[in-house]
Formats: sequence, C-alpha cells, structure tokens
Amino acid sequence: MEREYDVVVIGTGNAGSDIAWHCRKAGMQVAIVDSRDYGGTCALWGCVPKKVLAGAAEVVSRAHDQLGNGIRGAIAIDWPELIAFEQTFTDPVPRQKEERFRGAGIHTYHGLARFAGPDRVAVGDDTLTGRYIVIAAGAHPRPLNVPGEDLMTSSDDFFYLEALPERIVFVGGGYISFEFAHIAAAAGSAVTILQRSGRALKEFDPDIVDRLLLASGEAGIDVQMNMPLVSVEKNAADLRVRAGRDGEEKTFGADMAVHGAGRVSAVGELDPAAGNVETDRRGIVVDEHLRSVSNPAVYVAGDANPGSPQLTPVAVMDAHIVVDNILGGNARVADYSVVPSAVFTNPPIASVGLTEEAAKEKGIPYVANAGDLSGRFTNRSIGQKHAGYKLLIDEDSRRILGAHLIGPHVEEVINIFALAIKHGLTVDDLTLDAIPWAYPSSTYDIIHMVYPLVRK
Repeated sequence: MEREYDVVVIGTGNAGSDIAWHCRKAGMQVAIVDSRDYGGTCALWGCVPKKVLAGAAEVVSRAHDQLGNGIRGAIAIDWPELIAFEQTFTDPVPRQKEERFRGAGIHTYHGLARFAGPDRVAVGDDTLTGRYIVIAAGAHPRPLNVPGEDLMTSSDDFFYLEALPERIVFVGGGYISFEFAHIAAAAGSAVTILQRSGRALKEFDPDIVDRLLLASGEAGIDVQMNMPLVSVEKNAADLRVRAGRDGEEKTFGADMAVHGAGRVSAVGELDPAAGNVETDRRGIVVDEHLRSVSNPAVYVAGDANPGSPQLTPVAVMDAHIVVDNILGGNARVADYSVVPSAVFTNPPIASVGLTEEAAKEKGIPYVANAGDLSGRFTNRSIGQKHAGYKLLIDEDSRRILGAHLIGPHVEEVINIFALAIKHGLTVDDLTLDAIPWAYPSSTYDIIHMVYPLVRK
C-alpha cells in the first residue's frame, strides 16, 4: 500500500520521537518507523538501564570506600533482582511510546525501512512517500571482522543478562566497556578490558583517565593496553579470547566476551544510495542544517550524523534543529562546540571543552591548572581517594576553555563548566566573591579548582 506524508521519521528514539511529535503538533501528517522495539537506544539499551545498573554498582562502591569509617559488613548485588528492577523502567516503554504516537495521530510502522527513491521508503508491503524524510536510526556495534566475532555478546544484550558470568572480557577501551566493567566488578565478576592501543578513553584528558585506571585496578579490573582483538574461540569449558600484536599475543579465558569496541551509524541497511543519499564511513553526509548534501528532502538527527558525538542530549538537540529547519526554512545550524560528557564508572569522570592536546593543535595559548581533591571534606568524608581536576583557561581573556574532572558527582559539576564555557565566563566569575556556592557540596569545590588561577 502507498501512503503520502509530510514527514516520515525512521527511528523511535529520543530524536525521532521529538521530531515526530513536534511536526505533528504543527499540523503535519507524520509517519514513524522502527525495525526494533519502539523506544530507541537510550530508553532500552543505553542511558536509562545503564544508570539503573550503575546506581547499584555505586552503592557497593560507596559502602566499600566507607569500610573502617563507621560502616561494617558486606553489601552485594543480587543480579537477577537488579535486572528485574531495571526492566520496570524498560519493559513499559515500547507499548507506551506507540500508544502516545497513535494518540497524537502519528501513523506507526514496524519493520526495516529502505529507500525506494529520493522521497520514498519501503517498509514491508508499504511504501511511504514524504516531503521530508528524517533519519534518526541510531547506531549499532561496530563490525570487528575477526574470527569468532559471532561468539561475542553485544552491549545491548548485556543489559538483560539473566545471570552474570564469573569471568568477563570486555573488548574495547571506551566508555561502554569501562562502565560495564565497573558494574560487573561491583557485582563480583572477574573483569578484563582489552584496549587495542596504548590509550583508553581517548576523548578524555589522559591525566584524568590515568587516575580512573588506578581506581579501576583497585576495583579488581584488569586493563590490558595494546591488545587488539585477534580472535574468539569456544571450547568445551569457556571462551578463549586472543589479543595482541604479532608475536606478542595473549590468550584470555572467559565465560563471556562483550563487544564494547564502539558503535557506528545504522544507515547502511537503509540502502541510502537508492534515495540519492550520500554517505561516508561514519554516516550520512550533511550540511550545517543537518540536511543531506545530496538530497534536500532528507534530514538527519543523532547517531546517523557523522559530526554527532553520539550522546542522547546531542540527539535531542539535533531533533530540535531539524524540526525548526523543516518548519522554518533552514534557519538553524548545528553547533557541537560545547558538549559535556561523563563516564559512569566508580568514580565517574567528566569532560567539556578543549583538552590540552586540542588547544595545542588549535594554537590557543592556555594555562592549565590541575589538582587533587581527595583531601577535601566532600570526598574525604565518604572515603573517596580518587578525586581531582584539570582546568584550561585562555591566557589572554582568562575565559575557561576546558574542564576535566574525576570524583563523586562530577557528572553534575561538569554542567557548571559547560555553562561557563558557553557564555564566556572567566575563572574570576566562579569564585566565592562572585557566587556563594552551597556548602558543603561538590559544586563548592569549584572554588578550590579556580583559586590558583584567579587574579590576586
């Protein structure tokens, strides 16, 4: 059956959903399509279930840090019970989402969408024609192209394991592996991370990452550097994960090997060439308005955009840009210059703005100030040994260029620095003379981060 719409949205995650709802609210005829359960990565295989699991791991970690400081006894994670709790968040999502779409008059389709022309997509026996087609299809695990790849567990599946294996190898040294590794270690598994190069979490400041590596080791996580995956084999008892450089390969025994080596845009299965949609190795090539450079009827939001940092808040921001441009004639452009990010390990790390490496590449004169906060009351009172910071400020204007943090609540504190960078604040604007931060709090510790940098 052929049907015509103003907007056809591919993907039901946060970006696709927002676009569909806002366009429908503006009076447009809207269809939305997904080949998986309605809800998208964040709600079903990302942020929401991850935070539930990470919250439990944080409780265990906090209790361990406080042993000998007035806290006695062991606390443990009941994995099946934790997963059952997690599913109270995820299980209702697909039905609720679809009911909301239908209640708003948005037509819902299930199945794989493929381009059947510049303004048409086929979904099973249906062909949907749209004045605009929006791709918000998310991402999937990056193909590793090694023998035994099919024996690995995807990061999506990790969220719904009925039982947690005794030994787990995580392949890849990015945020997915580190977050899952800290969760699994807190739940009692023996955990190994295999990072293909000599540097883990490359998007973050290396000095902050080094402190996280120390904390990870103390949590029982074995992080192996320069260990590119070679193969995964199965024998009668377990998996044998082989990794390393030629002549220096090692074999790691495991009950489970988890793919945490990055995700790529899920656009290839859409047959973009049939829609005259240009792609590169990272996704769909778009202009500053998030419109396909080769097909003006196609917009992109979220992970399918090669320039996206692949974070949920960025996908939502993309969605609002796409809606405004569809309704208002391409008036808005995408800006990813200030995007705070966090890794929910124990302790977490967070970053926004320039790293030292990036500042040097751009030729920006800067002053760096780094320090330890483990002795501060806020951290010492909860037994947290791994807390610190690095701030970068412009040498001339004294504006904040970057902030890199490790310790409790840094996923919240980093947003203060994001606002400061976005609005051109200087370090002098963050002192106690400027703002009497609530005390005691992790935000109050900003005063101690900026104090060495303020004008005396």
